[in-house]
Amino acid sequence: MSILLGILTVILIFVCLFLILLVLAQPAKSDGGMGSALGGGMAESVLGGSHGTVTSKLTIKMAIAFFVLSFILYLGNVYQRAHANGGSQALPNITVPAMHAAPVSTAKPIVPVTTRPAPAPAAAGPTTTTPAAGPTKP
Repeated sequence: MSILLGILTVILIFVCLFLILLVLAQPAKSDGGMGSALGGGMAESVLGGSHGTVTSKLTIKMAIAFFVLSFILYLGNVYQRAHANGGSQALPNITVPAMHAAPVSTAKPIVPVTTRPAPAPAAAGPTTTTPAAGPTKP
């Protein structure tokens, strides 16, 4: 199944590149588009006088092929993912080794010590200073 999806993916890439080239080669309604910049006269002589209709029809067919291939690849990937593990589920079961629990401590919890806030400064106002009393001389 994966080989078929790989082949379809490569085909889708080629369809995408061809579709890009077809869109760039189409003439615009007014000028001549990118096709004229890449040698519009030569492209008309190769594809004939009905250059616009040939590229338009081919662009439509390539766009349909792009959408069909994209949808088939989507369904193929869904099918492959659903049947990856014997059809039971898309994701594998992963066993995790058991973790040993850390021993529980019976010690008392540490309580943070709080400090008392500094006392508020005294109210501002007139203050008197008294001289310090010292020993007196006779």
